[in-house]
Amino acid sequence: MKRWPVALVMLVLGRGRRPPRVEREERIVPVAPPSPGSELVVLALFGLAALSAIAFIVVYAVVGIGHQTQLLGLSIGLALAFLAAALILIANRLVVTEELDEDYPPPGHPSEQEAIEQLVEESGDRMTRKRLLVVGGGAAGAAIGAALLTPAASLGPALEIAPLLRTPWRRGIRLVDEHGKPFRADDVHEDTFYTAFPEGADREQLGAPVVVVRLPPSALDLPHGRSDWAPDGILAYSKICTHAACAIALYRKPTFPQAEPRPALVCPCHYSTFDPARGGAVIFGPAGRPLPQLPLTIESGGELRAAGNFSGPVGPAWWGVRSRRPR
Repeated sequence: MKRWPVALVMLVLGRGRRPPRVEREERIVPVAPPSPGSELVVLALFGLAALSAIAFIVVYAVVGIGHQTQLLGLSIGLALAFLAAALILIANRLVVTEELDEDYPPPGHPSEQEAIEQLVEESGDRMTRKRLLVVGGGAAGAAIGAALLTPAASLGPALEIAPLLRTPWRRGIRLVDEHGKPFRADDVHEDTFYTAFPEGADREQLGAPVVVVRLPPSALDLPHGRSDWAPDGILAYSKICTHAACAIALYRKPTFPQAEPRPALVCPCHYSTFDPARGGAVIFGPAGRPLPQLPLTIESGGELRAAGNFSGPVGPAWWGVRSRRPR
């Protein structure tokens, strides 16, 4: 029975057109009647496996589908289950079984090699739709292979990176809190950490949330060209850490100046630490670039509004990120 795996692979893959086989006086594999019904069931199982794998790709690609994780597990699980059922049915109903008292000896003579070839050929005599089964099996295998490769797209942007550069911030958009109340300059105090969102935008977007802090204007040392980005010392930075897209959730005040000389924004996941006074520069941790800064302006009535888009792309770094601008 050690030769059966080889025989099954050769049978399923097919070997193209064969010349008519010369009937031998004695068969190795006993004759068995064809089973068209089993072949149709196998084809149906291959089709269901392919459809389930395609469903996995669709669920993975379409944003906004509810219970996405559960549907992904269900679709790929069904694809593998249907494929396994088809192979089991082929082995039990479409491949003729031969019983031997001992293993086949290793082929050492041309006649023994011919016997192996005869074994492979006779094992598939029961199938009447060989090519159709090969096409069905190939379609199922290709679909499942594509489904298994689909998650590789999440390893990072490869072709289309435009979605990673889009943010909802534009000039004139008001900063609001989680309840939709607009932020006013007088409401922002020093030594306090605030989270703000763009008014009317989807707060689930990666580029939506920002952290807002206030520092003495004399303490600011912003990069060139950002002198007017922090009116009255009020600064806004992306809330998404540039290391692994965790949320900036801590604000370090200089309670102990000897150990902590400057205020800092801290990501609690891996302790990347950013200096708000110097344009969100990294002062500690694994982050590789500063937090993107959002320019602010104070309108009549004291409302805080965005004066433009971020200084750089939001979220973790990828190839060429330093040379790109948010949109």
